[in-house]
Amino acid sequence: MVSVHTQTQKQSAVEFLKMVISGDIDDAYARYVNVRDGRHHNPFFRAGFPALKQAMMEDHGQYPNKRLVVKNVLQDGDLVAVHSHLILNEGMKGMSTMHLFRFDGDKIVELWDFGQEIPNDSPNVDGAF
Repeated sequence: MVSVHTQTQKQSAVEFLKMVISGDIDDAYARYVNVRDGRHHNPFFRAGFPALKQAMMEDHGQYPNKRLVVKNVLQDGDLVAVHSHLILNEGMKGMSTMHLFRFDGDKIVELWDFGQEIPNDSPNVDGAF
């Protein structure tokens, strides 16, 4: 049986990503992220959630019409993994992404994110999803 707390964290992770993708980044951070004590592990940006938030805002400016299609959401203890199809621009195959969140109660305190571009000429007939 799934606990209410588990379901809430899974929903929070998905809602956070959807809000960020739609450009509602300030509210997403206010609602779901422990900005002061949290940390992220994206090697392309300075440490701390404020730096990642700024990068997300810049990314939204560059790709305002991007879409995220959630494929799988898994939870193990305080970790929630969201596997998604990210499409930056129409007509592109996009990327297979994974966001791994660590929660403390109802707040995200740690985040890892990974992406793999979907090639146009993949030899794998099963596809990325």
